[in-house]
Amino acid sequence: MAALGWLTPRRRSATARSVLAGEASAEAARKSSQEAAGTTEEPQFPVHGDDRAAAFFDLDNTVMQGAALFHFGRGLYKRKFFETRDLARFAWQQAWFRLAGVEDPEHMQEARDSALSIVKGHRVAELQSIGEEIYDEYMAERIWPGTRALAQAHLDAGQRVWLVTAAPVEIAQVIARRLGLTGALGTVAESVDGVYTGKLVGEPLHGPAKAEAVRALAAAEGLDLGRCAAYSDSHNDIPMLSLVGHPYAINPDSKLRKHARDLDWRLRDYRTGRKAAKVGIPAAAGVGAVAGGTAAAIALHRRRR
Repeated sequence: MAALGWLTPRRRSATARSVLAGEASAEAARKSSQEAAGTTEEPQFPVHGDDRAAAFFDLDNTVMQGAALFHFGRGLYKRKFFETRDLARFAWQQAWFRLAGVEDPEHMQEARDSALSIVKGHRVAELQSIGEEIYDEYMAERIWPGTRALAQAHLDAGQRVWLVTAAPVEIAQVIARRLGLTGALGTVAESVDGVYTGKLVGEPLHGPAKAEAVRALAAAEGLDLGRCAAYSDSHNDIPMLSLVGHPYAINPDSKLRKHARDLDWRLRDYRTGRKAAKVGIPAAAGVGAVAGGTAAAIALHRRRR
């Protein structure tokens, strides 16, 4: 029987190196099967419980279809704040923005100047109250469900979420509050004794000014920008997107899309239902993308009838 001893398995204790080899082999096999199935896992993002991380969202065409300032102007016209010819100009600027999907500096400047002249002499409290009504009338139905899901993913992870926009801060604060966000950074109109003067404090919060606002807020709140995320549709916000460790191009204009692809940033387009160019978007956003595409199709159908 001794001659048959070679048929009997020998019991050997696993060495540390053999355990490591086995684990490495198993992990390689698991990854290979996932890749074949197209289910490669990505690190969880946003990271739950990371209180030094936050998210910053542009507003116009990122969180909401169109420009908040134009919707606000529409609401003020309904309340007899200005004449029909002014509404026509607002409507044209809004239509151009919706079709082009790009911020035109001249249009935006005209809209800001018009808004400042319109609110001059009105009380801040009055406009804040009207802003609540205008949100319900014109803005609520224009929130992109997919972007809303992204913001909610950060909130669910225990992170703070801010809007960062060139729109008046009063409008931005209304939208942030209605969406359950932490707060908003926006353009500040000068007021004296609670009455608008028709001037700005400084300049519009646009382009590089957004990046400076985010940098200042992060310093005040003790945030690590390398662990933060930022979301925008416009190449004008590349300075803000470049500040953070997790930049996202949402409904991007052509310049931002190219920049994002060159730098391997994540992309998401809710205007057509196209899938992200990179994986790693929170799962809830995928549901939002479907909802956003469905809502857009319904709206288009209604307009055509």
